[in-house]
Amino acid sequence: MIRTILIAAALSGLPAIADAQALQCRIPAQPNRPRPDLPTRSQPSRVVPIGSYTLAITWSPNYCREHARDASARFQCGGGNRFGFTLHGLWPDGEGKEWPQYCRPTGLIPSRVVRTSLCSTPSAQLMQHEWAKHGTCMPGYSPARYFAQSTRLYRVLRYPDMDALSRRSLTADGLARAVAGANPGLRADMMRITADRQGWLDEIWICLDKRFGYRRCPAHQGGLAPTAEVRIWRGRR
Repeated sequence: MIRTILIAAALSGLPAIADAQALQCRIPAQPNRPRPDLPTRSQPSRVVPIGSYTLAITWSPNYCREHARDASARFQCGGGNRFGFTLHGLWPDGEGKEWPQYCRPTGLIPSRVVRTSLCSTPSAQLMQHEWAKHGTCMPGYSPARYFAQSTRLYRVLRYPDMDALSRRSLTADGLARAVAGANPGLRADMMRITADRQGWLDEIWICLDKRFGYRRCPAHQGGLAPTAEVRIWRGRR
């Protein structure tokens, strides 16, 4: 049996403020099982105190433009599924420029957690990576608690009319201001916008304090310069 989640809005007809997340998501009875995700020489275990957090969300239309042929993207980009913004992850940040990662050994995340979160983070392997690299650094967290927390932060977000924004000249600051306008308490300086080499929107990083409230992003957070041009891929329509 396939469980189907349908949200009536389509990208071509979103209201001014919308839930541009899972537009259509069909969860298979047996989602793919992830592989272990382990630290490496270039991505070693690193335990440092947590100073803040980053919530990273990905613009799925552009991700699928670049990865539609990848086997790992089959669920997200094929099979009739359609997404707007998806949840990349909740990342603990350090008190300075270094961040904690791969803080403790872990097994595979339970299949029930994968099923619960698949319409937010549409890749079991990405979930395994996010839990292994980031979630294990959050004291007292299990996979279920980690994904419940990150999904809760993700699902309260609302978005401007992304279709309309895709048809106009836009800067990173302009996009951040548009997103801030749809979310009370969120300001443009509490976000970082990232793009690929061609300037297409990739992700939005939302800066959070230790209690998961919005905060101004630190100068070293990265992302595009506020005046940088950014384009929004809306699909081949």
